[in-house]
Amino acid sequence: MRRLFAVYLLVAATVVAASWAEPHRGVITAGARDVSALQLEEQIPVKGVSGRIDHFSADVKRKRLFVSALGNNSLEVIDTFAARVVHTIDALSEPQGAVYLAELDKLYVANAGDGKVRVFDGATYTLRKTIEFDVDPDNLRYDPTTKLVFVGFGEEDGGIAMIDPAIDERVGTVLKTGGHPESFQVEAKGTHVFVNVPDANNVVESFDRTTGSVSRWPLRSLKGNYAMALNEDDHRLYTVTRKVPMMVVLDSTSGREVARLPAAGECDDVYFDAVRKRIYAIGAQGFISVFQQNDPDHYTLVDNVPSKIGARTGFFYSRRDRLYVGVPAQGNDPAQVWTYEAED
Repeated sequence: MRRLFAVYLLVAATVVAASWAEPHRGVITAGARDVSALQLEEQIPVKGVSGRIDHFSADVKRKRLFVSALGNNSLEVIDTFAARVVHTIDALSEPQGAVYLAELDKLYVANAGDGKVRVFDGATYTLRKTIEFDVDPDNLRYDPTTKLVFVGFGEEDGGIAMIDPAIDERVGTVLKTGGHPESFQVEAKGTHVFVNVPDANNVVESFDRTTGSVSRWPLRSLKGNYAMALNEDDHRLYTVTRKVPMMVVLDSTSGREVARLPAAGECDDVYFDAVRKRIYAIGAQGFISVFQQNDPDHYTLVDNVPSKIGARTGFFYSRRDRLYVGVPAQGNDPAQVWTYEAED
């Protein structure tokens, strides 16, 4: 009986492994790697911070990282060279997203708790302006072409709004998404805004800012599309779902699905490494899925790099080849930011 049971376990494990490795359209199965695609370099303690860690931004010139500590109602400023917290902006209200503008030396922080985007001086971190957004401002993006800050906000009547950072006022027309917009990307060389809207039947929406037209691209049998990254040169959009955990590659000009690959579960941030042509999907299940773009239509899962249960947000600092990952406090361990170096 024990021998039969052992055989059964071996067969079951083989079937599971085969089903995981079964190639999907546009997918090449990963081979073994001698060196991890991401090498853990350091663990920066963020003491006194509890609860959920949300999205990041960075001040490249000062080598500082901005971490939205949503559960702690603070934004933590980390010196990435000294590997320590150098400032805390407190008295926030569930900060979800941040974006730093180097040309104006301003830091914008979206607060879900009170519906406000707060604008801080980039050198002193003193409050300069508060801008009302009513409900749930979340992700922020800066478009250097139009010189506008884009803000995702709202629920059923949600959308993408714009701030003119020269005057720190809302401008233009809201791009109505029909649900809360999660991650979104703004073309730098084109006129489109791509938005994940899981509340609107789990679609990806493409807004043309020139014509005002909207295209809605469904994700077959998948739900919970939160994280998104854009490879504008190759016209590829990467969206990561939670049910089932999958990275879906779309043609950003047509919405055609190019490929889908199993990915880290509960992903909230995904980044495209333009130098290595890699995609990093950070998942709360305790690992980071690393995909290689072999060409715009073919991708390989090259690594599932261990991280920490609950870590699902971060920031890819391309100038230093570093991926920073936010690790919430657990037990006796303080909150941390883990630094990974991208390996060739």
